[in-house]
Amino acid sequence: MKNLKLTPAAKIALTVAAVIVLGLIAYSMTGSPDSDQAADARAAAPKPALTVTTARPSSASLPIKLAATGNVVAWQEAVIGSESGGLRLTEVRVNVGDVVKKGEVLAVFSPDAVNADVAQARAALLEAQASAADAAANAERARSLQNSGALSAQQINQYITAEQTANARIAAARASVAAQQLRLKYTQVVAPDSGVISARTATVGSVVGVGTELFRMIRQGRLEWRAEVTATELTRIKPGIAARVVAANGSELTGRVRMIAPTVDAQTRSALVYVDLPPAMGSSAPFKAGMFASGQFELGTSQAMTVPQQAVAVRDGFSYVFTLKPDNRVSQLKVKTGRRLGDRIEVTEGLAPDAQIVVSGAGFLNDGDLVRNVQAAQAAGKQ
Repeated sequence: MKNLKLTPAAKIALTVAAVIVLGLIAYSMTGSPDSDQAADARAAAPKPALTVTTARPSSASLPIKLAATGNVVAWQEAVIGSESGGLRLTEVRVNVGDVVKKGEVLAVFSPDAVNADVAQARAALLEAQASAADAAANAERARSLQNSGALSAQQINQYITAEQTANARIAAARASVAAQQLRLKYTQVVAPDSGVISARTATVGSVVGVGTELFRMIRQGRLEWRAEVTATELTRIKPGIAARVVAANGSELTGRVRMIAPTVDAQTRSALVYVDLPPAMGSSAPFKAGMFASGQFELGTSQAMTVPQQAVAVRDGFSYVFTLKPDNRVSQLKVKTGRRLGDRIEVTEGLAPDAQIVVSGAGFLNDGDLVRNVQAAQAAGKQ
C-alpha cells in the first residue's frame, strides 16, 4: 500500500466524499426539525423597545405662589433744598451714592453777608433796649406825679405809651436777631434724615434762591417693590405675607407686603402691591432704585399629586406621561402640570393616583411600545 499511487482524479473524488461525510455528521447533530422551529419562534418573538423603571404618583405639600412683576423704587425720597436766598455756595461735602446720617452737613453757603446782618440786628436790639430804658424811666416819673396834678392825664398817657412802644421795639429787634441767626444756621445744609444721596445738583460757586433743590435722598436707604397684580388675584394677597423678589441682575431678597393700593388702574385692570425690602445702603446694595424685578408672593401650602420630573415628556407644547400595562406595553396619557418642587412636578389633570408610570426612558417612548420593566424583572428574580 505504501507504493500505491493515486491519480489526480482519484484524489478529488476522495476529498468530495470526506466533505459529504462531515456534512452528514453535522446535520445529524444539530439540524433536527424541532431545533429549526425553536429558532424560528425565537426570531419571531417581539423584543422590548427599551428598559425602563416605573413608579407611582405620590402626594406632597407644595407651596402656593403668585408671580408678579414691578419696579423697585425708593420708599420715600427727600428733596433737600436751599433755605437761604442770594448766598454763594462755597462747599459741597457729599456726592451721589454717599451714605449720610441725620444732621450731617451736606453743603455750606458763604456766611459773610449773614454775619453782617446778625451784627446789625444785635446793634438794633441794643438801641431799642436803651430807648426802652429811657422810656421806662419817664413813664415811672409820670406815674409818681399822677396824683400831684403837675402833669395832665394826656401827658402821663403819652409817657406810658412811649414805654410800651419801646418794649415792642425790643421784641421786634429780638425777633430780627433770631431771624438773622436762623439765616446763619441755614448757611449749612444738613440731612433731614439718614439715608443715601440719590441725586445732586449743588455746584460750588453758584448763587441759588430759596427753595432751590440741591440734593435728593432715599430716606433710611429703604426700597420697596411695587408689584403689579391683576384685580382677580388681588384678594389672595394680605399685608404681612412674604414675597421673594428677584432683580434683573440676579439679586434676590425677601420682603413683606406693607400695603395694597386702594385703587385699580382703569386701563390695565391691575393694582400695586407695596413690598418693603430689607434696607441695604451703599454701592454694594444688591437692589437699586429704578430696577425692574420679578417675584413671587408666598400664599401658603396645599397637598398635590406629584411625579418625578423625568417622567413627564413634553411634545408639541403638551405634557405626557406613559403608564405601564400588564402586558408590559406603555400607554401615552396627556396631562396638565402645575407647580414644581425640586425634581418633582405636580400633575393636576389626566392621571390616576394609583397609575404605574414610566420614569427613566419616558422621553424615548411612543404609545404602545413594549418595554422591559427593571423593577418587575428584579422582583421576579428574587422569587
